[in-house]
Amino acid sequence: MAAYCVGQIQVKDAIAWEGYRRQVGATITLYGGEVMFRGELNFAFGGRQDQDHDHIVALRFENVDAAKRWHDSAEYQALIPLRNQGAEMNLVLYQG
Repeated sequence: MAAYCVGQIQVKDAIAWEGYRRQVGATITLYGGEVMFRGELNFAFGGRQDQDHDHIVALRFENVDAAKRWHDSAEYQALIPLRNQGAEMNLVLYQG
């Protein structure tokens, strides 16, 4: 069953964030994943209007194990300090 990794992102350093974004795609592909979409918050139709994130990303992997291999890989782990410099991120995994 497919696994979907969703990141809710609040950018705090645009230069560091762009450096992370330029590099992270190769790690996702290396572990069989794909970026389904990236986007910027435009409007909240319902719920809280004061969202704590301004960007979102959704990744798809073949299964939960593939997503975990990506996340735990040396390649991705090496990017986490740059990610944390560039943004606050909630990164969650769904199966579906």
